Amino acid sequence: MEPTLFIATKAFIRYQGKILILRESGSYQDGSNVGRYDLPGGRLKPGERFDEALQREISEETGLSVTIGRPVAVNEWRPVVRGEPWQIVGIFFLCEAASDVVQLSEDHDAFEWIDPATYREHGVIENLSPVFTAYLETK
Repeated sequence: MEPTLFIATKAFIRYQGKILILRESGSYQDGSNVGRYDLPGGRLKPGERFDEALQREISEETGLSVTIGRPVAVNEWRPVVRGEPWQIVGIFFLCEAASDVVQLSEDHDAFEWIDPATYREHGVIENLSPVFTAYLETK
């Protein structure tokens, strides 16, 4: 079966040197990483601008107001969601938060503000390793 292709925008949300990660809850219908940590963001809707998609996803998932900065990395992952293969190409942006007060959506059940150099200690999903490496090399 050929995968369904999606484009996603994801955010390195920074506040006072820390990066926000979100833990996927079991109630997320399109989830494939329950109990693991990811960065905020998600898929673009057809016709949606990438920056508007990222602002929408951040607002929905965290309630935060951010300023979107430069791209940090591009990555690809291929989850199986509800038995269907997906191919997701993600563009990761550095974002600055005005606050560290997070209001989670039901798709996530926990969050942490972490030192990005310690990301391996926090149960992040596997496809984020090269993205964090790229962030740490260019920050």
